[in-house]
Amino acid sequence: MDRLQIENKLKEIIVTSLDLEDITVADIETDVPLFGEGLGLDSIDALELGMAVKKEFGITFSSNPADNKKIFHSVKSLADYIESQGK
Repeated sequence: MDRLQIENKLKEIIVTSLDLEDITVADIETDVPLFGEGLGLDSIDALELGMAVKKEFGITFSSNPADNKKIFHSVKSLADYIESQGK
């Protein structure tokens, strides 16, 4: 899977696993924060998203919340992490 495919798959996962009715894959910008003022996801969304990404890409995440905050900052940072895991 190349970089663009990973980013697009992540956007699909965000929309489908979180049941975002008013947002499409095309609406999600790669560099925009997923939480807070960006896409507006919350901590429950983070858990669901983490499980869906783990299932799709077969990766694990850090037990350190600060690390995960960086990983889940945006689609770009999440794709960077997936690529660094060799998936």
